Amino acid sequence: MDLHLTNRKALVAASSSGLGKAIAAQLVAEGADVMLVSRNESKLAEAREELAKLGGGRVEYTVADVKDKGDVEKLLQRTGELFGRIDILVCNSGGPPAGKFEELTDEDWEHAFHLNLLSYVRMIRGALPYMKELGGHIVNMTSTSIKQPIPGLVLSNTFRTGVAGLTKTLSQELAPYGILINTVAPGRIETDRIVQLDSKKAEQQGVPLEQIQERSQAEIPLGRYGTPEEFAKAVVFLLSGANTYLTGTTLVVDGGLVQAL
Repeated sequence: MDLHLTNRKALVAASSSGLGKAIAAQLVAEGADVMLVSRNESKLAEAREELAKLGGGRVEYTVADVKDKGDVEKLLQRTGELFGRIDILVCNSGGPPAGKFEELTDEDWEHAFHLNLLSYVRMIRGALPYMKELGGHIVNMTSTSIKQPIPGLVLSNTFRTGVAGLTKTLSQELAPYGILINTVAPGRIETDRIVQLDSKKAEQQGVPLEQIQERSQAEIPLGRYGTPEEFAKAVVFLLSGANTYLTGTTLVVDGGLVQAL
């Protein structure tokens, strides 16, 4: 299948590592030019060098904190200046801290709001002037918590669900411009974030990390954690020219974990 990604211009947030980097790598391999983004310049430089070896599209990077309004504005401006346009946007951010409701402060809530919801609003708003003339594809990264709340992750359960509502609303408002926008909800994909959450559980329960991982994987019908690469392939289809009619949907990539309809 031709994904029609050659020479497409993409901005992928939180892309110096993890799922964002995997998505960026898949886009580059398919011929897209990609702007990498994170707060860590050394990791961005390493990621750019690695992705450039794939032999596909052009790779650039910008150091930015997506929680900062000024940084987001500069990011969109620089991407437009270097690439001339933005065809693809991946809104992504690190996960908020784990914790139960009574353990969290106002500062925790405000941080998660800026990181996991308002940053998406600002990135989409900034990309629209580039997309409205020629159309485009947007994917908002969330979590399976939007379908089935995850115990101990009340911040994610709250703000990721807000992103799903934003996506559904914008799918209607942006459709006249040929802009397709979808939500992708990763399950237990083998990243540093999953190791962090599993380690916290192991510490709380006083058991080895391996025991928590074995239990966790046993809950997944496919019997294992997903890989960033196979997750990225699903996302890149939604971002590609092969997707011409899917918008306002939520794609759950979780190996069958979530039981909600």
